[in-house]
Amino acid sequence: MMNGAQLNKIGDNVMIEINNLYVSYKNKDKHIDAIENINLSVDEGEICVVIGPSGCGKSTLLKVLAGIHSEYKGKVLINKNQINPKNHRIGFIPQNYGLVKWKSVEENVYLSAKIKDGKNSIDKGFYNRILKELDIDKLVKRYPKELSGGQMQRVSIARALLMKPNLLLMDESFSSLDAMIREEVQELFLQVWREYKVTTLMVTHDIREAIYLGQKIAVISSYPGKVVQVIKNPLFGKRDMEFKKEFIDMNIRLKNILKGER
Repeated sequence: MMNGAQLNKIGDNVMIEINNLYVSYKNKDKHIDAIENINLSVDEGEICVVIGPSGCGKSTLLKVLAGIHSEYKGKVLINKNQINPKNHRIGFIPQNYGLVKWKSVEENVYLSAKIKDGKNSIDKGFYNRILKELDIDKLVKRYPKELSGGQMQRVSIARALLMKPNLLLMDESFSSLDAMIREEVQELFLQVWREYKVTTLMVTHDIREAIYLGQKIAVISSYPGKVVQVIKNPLFGKRDMEFKKEFIDMNIRLKNILKGER
């Protein structure tokens, strides 16, 4: 692993502020409010996990932060400035890996950094270190169809990190992996995050995942989505907690909030 002096190799950490965010859209002749009055902050170098039921606007929130969805009311700020993917370095790890099937692992990992800075600006030393840490350095000439789900997810993580993001967005990124591989990749992600401390917003519907990966957990209500409670999580990064009282209590607490009980 890299030492502290090398941490500045990745993008500078940022603070996220979301104030009075409303998002609505038209579906045929219907007007749909997807998000209603969301207020949330994510500190520099923090992992905030957003949890809520399906259809509550979690993915919509990520699209706003990624600059994909620009029609909204309210403020979404990175270090006090209006979010703009042209000015900010935003990495995105989607649920379905988002790999281009006709490109090799190497080409897929290069993709975001190449689009952002041009191929000649890619930090090759950083690229080699990331691939080694994620244990995909021997897979660079393979194509997505030749990879397992866990390997594809590692390629997706490497691609997001290579562009040295200020902000990392994760949309149900581990949900398509089977249980054994999911735990392995979650642990590996956390190991890499601890080194680079990228400000991260992750959405999930999995309570166990939220408790393991979230320093802070924001619970969103069912449609239209609004933040009903934000919890500082003392169990962040702790393994093998499922049968311990603290985990069971936090699990029950989150389930009750999701059901509308405080």
